[in-house]
Amino acid sequence: MATTGESMLADQSAFQYDYDTLRTTGVILAVIMFVTGILIALSNKFKCAKSSSNSSLIEGSQLPKTEVPPQTV
Repeated sequence: MATTGESMLADQSAFQYDYDTLRTTGVILAVIMFVTGILIALSNKFKCAKSSSNSSLIEGSQLPKTEVPPQTV
């Protein structure tokens, strides 16, 4: 009968990494995250461009401006 330490070593020695699958999965995930990041960056850029056209409508309504008194030190 083997002790628990010997049985754990026997189980670990039989384990092998599948580096090809690991590498392929990593590259696929990297490409997906890269494309997602580009899409997010571009969508925020276009969203800002749309909101700037809406701000021209607000500028035409002449919102009242409040004056801030100068600060004294």
